[in-house]
Formats: sequence, structure tokens, C-alpha cells
Amino acid sequence: MFFHIVLERNMQLHPRHFGPHLRDKLVAKLMKDVEGTCSGRHGFVVAITGVEDIGKGLIREGTGFVTFPVKYQCVVFRPFKGEILEAVVTMVNKMGFFAEAGPVQIFVSNHLIPDDMEFQSGDVPNYTTSDGSVKIQKESEVRLKIIGTRVDATEIFCIGTIKDDFLGVISDPGGAL
Repeated sequence: MFFHIVLERNMQLHPRHFGPHLRDKLVAKLMKDVEGTCSGRHGFVVAITGVEDIGKGLIREGTGFVTFPVKYQCVVFRPFKGEILEAVVTMVNKMGFFAEAGPVQIFVSNHLIPDDMEFQSGDVPNYTTSDGSVKIQKESEVRLKIIGTRVDATEIFCIGTIKDDFLGVISDPGGAL
């Protein structure tokens, strides 16, 4: 799920950047350092939408660098247990498949895939129904439900299932649908 929140960060800036464009340099460095990162508490920072406040800088002795407290608004993505997501399959093996929904990687075990789907090894490993009408392979789009999350300091891992109503393959690159 996406949230719009306010966060704070201390930014260090080299003295060569001081001048009339100091604010622009700070905002550019903030975007470069923060966008695309993950914190276990808030989730993945998708985009910075605005800078609310830049505090007074503190000179660090010995280096000349200045530390500025920056308060900014950003959009974050944090998956929750029970959430339904659409994801793209990145890898299929006999244990299940991995899919990505934006920056989050989700593993779906073969125990959480419907019983009528069997693993097929070969050039393109996939899970196929007995009549061959539905196929899950690399690049397939699937709708899945998150049944568990594990949060580390810099990453979020998820376990998902497609063994529920209205879940499964949305589009198949092989054209089986």
C-alpha cells in the first residue's frame, strides 16, 4: 500500500556547494540519497514530493562539511499481510515462483499454488493446469495475496498465495490465455 508521509534526515553538504543555489543542491542530494531506498519501518521510498523545512546548518569540525536537518514529504510503498497485489513473475522453479510488485520480491510456494497446476521443467519452466489453459512462467502477470512479510533494516520480503478466489494469472506472455 502507498502512503504519503513526512520524514526527517540530516544531510551533509560540502562547502563548495554553498552559494545562491544551496537549497537546490540539498534537494538534489536528498533525492539522490533517499529515493529508491528501503527502511524497515516505513517501507520503500518511491518519490520525494516536497521539502517542508531545511534547518540551520551545523559545521562539522575538521572537515568543513555542514549538516542540515531536512524535513520532507514522500510517497512510500509498504506491503501488508492480506493485501492483494499484481506482480510480474521473475523466476519459476519446482519449489514455487518469485514475482516482483514494484520493489518488493514475493515468493509463492508450490503449496500455495492451486492443486490442479503442475510444474513443467524444460526450456521455459512453468506451472500449467492439466488442460493447459493456464500457464505461469517468467514474465507472466499474476494477482496474488500476501500472507506473510519479513522486515529487515533495508529490505522487505513477502510470501504470497494464488490459492484463493479471483487470484492467479492475469496475462501470459506465452499467449495461453
